[in-house]
Amino acid sequence: MRVMLAACSALIGFATLAAAQPSGAPRSLQTPPRPAAVPKPVAVGALPAGSAATLIQHGHLHTVGGLGTLNDGDVLIEGSRITQVGAHLTAPDGAKTINAEGRPVTPGLMSSWTQLGIDEVDLVAETNDTTPNQAIDSAAFDIADAINPDSVAIPVARIAGVTRSLTAPPACSEVFCGTGAVIHLGNGPDLLIKRQAGVVVDLEPAGGAKQSKSRPDIWAKFRETLQDAREYWSQREGYHRPGGARDQRSTRIDLDALGPVIRGEEPLIVRAERASTIRQIVQFAGANRLKLILVGGGEAWRVARDLAQAQVPVVIDPNLNLPSSFSDLGATLQNAARLDAAGVTVVLQPRSNNPAHDAGTIAQMAGNAVANGMRWDHALAAITRNAAQAWGIADTYGTLEPGKDADVVIWNGDPLNVTSAPTAVFVRGERMPLVSRQTKLRERYRDLKRKTPPFGYR
Repeated sequence: MRVMLAACSALIGFATLAAAQPSGAPRSLQTPPRPAAVPKPVAVGALPAGSAATLIQHGHLHTVGGLGTLNDGDVLIEGSRITQVGAHLTAPDGAKTINAEGRPVTPGLMSSWTQLGIDEVDLVAETNDTTPNQAIDSAAFDIADAINPDSVAIPVARIAGVTRSLTAPPACSEVFCGTGAVIHLGNGPDLLIKRQAGVVVDLEPAGGAKQSKSRPDIWAKFRETLQDAREYWSQREGYHRPGGARDQRSTRIDLDALGPVIRGEEPLIVRAERASTIRQIVQFAGANRLKLILVGGGEAWRVARDLAQAQVPVVIDPNLNLPSSFSDLGATLQNAARLDAAGVTVVLQPRSNNPAHDAGTIAQMAGNAVANGMRWDHALAAITRNAAQAWGIADTYGTLEPGKDADVVIWNGDPLNVTSAPTAVFVRGERMPLVSRQTKLRERYRDLKRKTPPFGYR
């Protein structure tokens, strides 16, 4: 009970901070330079007449795209898309207008590597769909089957400017942990953007005196399972016929789930911390023509050149500077900055000790990366454009550009400053209420001296 109360208190604290919305607009110490001239507006074909339209005017636009940063820019939203970006745009008839008054405007943020929508209360088993309940590997454990659009954790992240999530099973006690998905954080019922976003693999030993697997054991199972998948897909039709070969160690549903991976269509999402393990999986993926996304990467900076050359995105928590095991003795707060300087595509994740409920901390993590040497504009890209590219949704999300989904956030200050908060959040063109269960509780009990207190206080 104490653990649950502490968790609730922390969430209420974050929500209260987000809703405070100070009027100032603090500037980052490394705010990116502003262009001297504003580019001409760029547009795509308008939607049919009658579509809902919103024009955001006079914003300090961080497009994270080809238009760069606009001092006094406008964004036109029609239906679910951005149709124009530029200066001095004209609002269509009937459009709503929002004067940003020079405040920052960015793409909606993306929290990569969370359990949003599949984990409601950690200590209540029937609300937690994060881990396979079996003793064998499970590439077929598909979290898309469990996404709950009514999760109360989703609005908590959304009022912090998060509009997309890579929701995936956490690192597990076996080698293959399941399949992740990309979701949007708008209204349901269907939040899925991309159902199969990659298969999660854990190459790190469990650790401790009762360690259940060693690195040689992990790699033997890993290689054998992928080889089984290749053999299975080469004779899949025969597998189902009487007398077909069935000597693979993995189940048919797992081999089916690995099909997009061995064909190079979807990535292996590999958790690895130690530099030698990272180097080994990069070489393996290259030799076997596999897409690879590295998660964790406590010592990734030590092999930054290999990662950059192989074009492997790295998803990291930039706040980790102390080793959690013998696998990440080289952990450092400068991990993100060093990887970015080496040319690695850096993607930031929220606080890794509770990614189901801390998805809204992603902007804070980016700010911490800036404080430890990462360029401001690169840190913003690490929670927008880079994430979109890594998870295969860059054609519809990640930048403020015509044709992209209208995931747009207006901020009251520097988006990467912990004291700033959104004043407006759009998800696929729909303006979302800046309300969560925590803000409702705060308002309900804000004034305990009123004559008609809430029922629980009567």
